[in-house]
Amino acid sequence: MKTLTIIETGRPPASIEGDWPLYPAMFESLMAPHLDGWRYAAIELSEGAPLPDPARLDAILITGSPAGVYDDELWMAPLMDFIRDSAAAKTPQIGICFGHQAIAHALGAEVTKSEKGWGIGRHTYDVVARPDWMGANPPTKFSLGVSHQDQVQNLPPGATLIGRNEFCEYAALAYPSEKAISFQGHPEYSPGFSCALYNVRRGTKLPHAMVDAAEASFAEPVDNALIASWMAAFLARTTD
Repeated sequence: MKTLTIIETGRPPASIEGDWPLYPAMFESLMAPHLDGWRYAAIELSEGAPLPDPARLDAILITGSPAGVYDDELWMAPLMDFIRDSAAAKTPQIGICFGHQAIAHALGAEVTKSEKGWGIGRHTYDVVARPDWMGANPPTKFSLGVSHQDQVQNLPPGATLIGRNEFCEYAALAYPSEKAISFQGHPEYSPGFSCALYNVRRGTKLPHAMVDAAEASFAEPVDNALIASWMAAFLARTTD
């Protein structure tokens, strides 16, 4: 039986943490319908837990975080080494939001706060490459809830651009040689959680009108299950 090891690099804001599952539990709920027979383990990295030897792991998923890759967190440099060691060991990796940025940064890209500001609400991306884990006839677009200021600013060496839009040029990436994929959007977030997160920042980091528009954007569906199926197919192809 294989195990997906989830590297927890952050938690929901304290004001809503008790109302929602932690991020590893969100990912387990997302992936369980698509990963028959897999187990899940969480490493509470942002809470001080040590990182394991990636060569001993079946697969890795790195969560979102309020931190940026440039922040002076005690766990940041070890995480970058862990990502590079995982790539060298050919241990499959998936990155989501901060995890997307962290993999890109560790493997040679620049990640900064974007001059475009906050991205929130339902964002739709064009599919610009179609790896085999997308299946025979993948859609030309996908939509996810987002919450980010930071963005990957250039294509890392050896990476393939998978998804983009005008707001976020490098929104989904694949690393064929390193056995890694990543997404800027949040397939683990329900629209309800996304809106709760935006409302924590309403009137402070996020203007009221911006939050209102983000909430309204979820009148259209997000493709959480589709992205989960892609991630599961990626793991099936890279862990045999």
